[in-house]
Amino acid sequence: MSQEGIDLGTSLGYLLKQASSALRAAMEDALRPLGLTVTQYSCLELLAQRPGLSGSDLARATFITRQSVNTLLQQLERDGDVQRPAAPCVGKVLPASLTAQGRRRLTAASAAVREVERRMLEELSASEQRQAFSVLERMTLSLRPPPTP
Repeated sequence: MSQEGIDLGTSLGYLLKQASSALRAAMEDALRPLGLTVTQYSCLELLAQRPGLSGSDLARATFITRQSVNTLLQQLERDGDVQRPAAPCVGKVLPASLTAQGRRRLTAASAAVREVERRMLEELSASEQRQAFSVLERMTLSLRPPPTP
């Protein structure tokens, strides 16, 4: 290994990326029979928990671009899972909300995702699960930029 390189066998970042990729693949497999992608599921989950989120808020929360969120919301509207007003309520914002069908699909999708998470954690004790959550949360917070004054 060169002086400048990273030893992938001991790189925490590489291990986290592997875990993230494995989780995403397992979630995609679980959601595919329901006709949803991970991003569509994430959007439905966010709208259920925070009704009326703007497209910009959804983009930030789902880690995709504002343009991609607009396309995603249009697809979810066509599929009957999401509804938006015909005209903006304030400015250019068209707040989205789940339809009854969207809530039913979300219920099934949430159960599928919970099962994936259960499988991911089944080898860890309750204490190890709490510790892993705490460590990952602290690592994430340590990499966020400091608040601007």
